Amino acid sequence: MARATPPEHPPEDLPRVLLWRWRRNPLRRRTDLAQAWIGLGLFLAVLAATPAVMILVGETAHGHGKKTARHQIATRHHIPAVLVHDAPGHPEPGSDEAKKALYPVTVRFTDPGGHTRTAKADVEPALTAGSTVRLWVDTEGKLTDAPLTPQQVRDRAIGYAVLAAMTVALLGAAAYAYAHHRLERHNLAEWDAAWARTAPRWTASR
Repeated sequence: MARATPPEHPPEDLPRVLLWRWRRNPLRRRTDLAQAWIGLGLFLAVLAATPAVMILVGETAHGHGKKTARHQIATRHHIPAVLVHDAPGHPEPGSDEAKKALYPVTVRFTDPGGHTRTAKADVEPALTAGSTVRLWVDTEGKLTDAPLTPQQVRDRAIGYAVLAAMTVALLGAAAYAYAHHRLERHNLAEWDAAWARTAPRWTASR
């Protein structure tokens, strides 16, 4: 027995579905059109604000990073230190992991003020006692990180700029969600009021 072929459904007109709030129809409420305008306004505002915010935040972060790097270069010192005891050996010498591995070892060094100090420092595996490594210390003789490089300053500025762009988008989405919530509450209030006017007549006609 031949099977009946179901009738073909016309493909949905996606633009009409997505833009239904803009089309005149008897079911469209004033709040639907207001929500459409609010969404469009927020979308355009986010598009316009994002580049400006990214540039402002990026340049501010880059300037602050350069200032921080200059201060670090002026207050941090690259000095030699001597291992007090042997560093542990890596289980896989010569491997890529061994090249990246660091182990905490006690080292002895002379700080910028001329005082001899000892501290724990991360060094390469298998270094023997008496080996010399170079460390960064601050003006107080405490171990610290190397000053920021120009590449690190740029990377941080780009990161802050991207974060600022995401924040603008999230604020736009939050504003739209808030507007949608308020409009939905308004719709429900109008529906309740309309039902309060209609219900007595509808129940009386039964």
